[in-house]
Amino acid sequence: MPVTLQASLMMLLALFLFTTMGICIRLSSAFVPVIEVVFFRNFLAVLIMAPVLIRKGLPSIRMNRKRLFFGRASINFIGMLSGFTAVTLIPLAEMTALSFTGPIFVTMGAALFLGEAIRIRRIMAIAVGFVGALIILRPGLVDVSLGAMLALVSALSIAAATLIVKKMTETEQASAIVFWMVMLQAPIAFVPMLFVWEWPTAEAWLYLWGMALSGTAAHVLFTRAVGLVEITSLQPLEFAKLPFAVILAWLVFSEWPDIWIWIGGSVIFASTAYITRREAMARQPAIPEAKAGVGTPL
Repeated sequence: MPVTLQASLMMLLALFLFTTMGICIRLSSAFVPVIEVVFFRNFLAVLIMAPVLIRKGLPSIRMNRKRLFFGRASINFIGMLSGFTAVTLIPLAEMTALSFTGPIFVTMGAALFLGEAIRIRRIMAIAVGFVGALIILRPGLVDVSLGAMLALVSALSIAAATLIVKKMTETEQASAIVFWMVMLQAPIAFVPMLFVWEWPTAEAWLYLWGMALSGTAAHVLFTRAVGLVEITSLQPLEFAKLPFAVILAWLVFSEWPDIWIWIGGSVIFASTAYITRREAMARQPAIPEAKAGVGTPL
């Protein structure tokens, strides 16, 4: 099987599993509070990852810059809590479409805080992306829901956490970055969870484990896919999240999005796809022969 096809199939399966995780989050929240779902998302992920990390040994999870680990976990926790809450309040397709704004926030943050250059074409693409968000939200025509606002807070928070990860990759191992995210977020969620704790039923445990397993498997497949080919070649597949969300939400919740979610989501996705492509082109070396060096640029 060609490498490109392997990577594409892995990416599609990863996106399907990420959507499945969203379904499990909403199903779980019918039995336990959202903060408890967040806790188990992290705690169960630690249990799933433990055997692999034990085999690799302690050096694989060493923290060199502890402040970045704690800062990333705190910000990512805000994004996770906001996102999980949004999933319970708005249609899954709307949540998915608004999540496409994440790369736009990353590009803006990289320019503002990391000093990365941003040219007029990407500025225009960012503006187009926000037009897409306005098409979905339609402020002034309909009331902007709490769930939609939380979806944007989630996208913004996760974008900020992504910028921190960019700095972390300079000195930290990938296994440490992944492990300490869930390891630190679990106790952050544990304290507020105690005030609203409810014992999960057998059915709730099924959904909680489904959430943890699908999320972990999705991350593994996503990482392997982007390791096989350039991420820009996989970017168009990201839009598959929207039809996946529509189909699964229709099957499980009898939920169907309005036309504005399709239009707005398409506009946002086109914007982020263009931004990703331009960033990849900007990172390519000016001298073609340089490609024979350390590897293919992203």
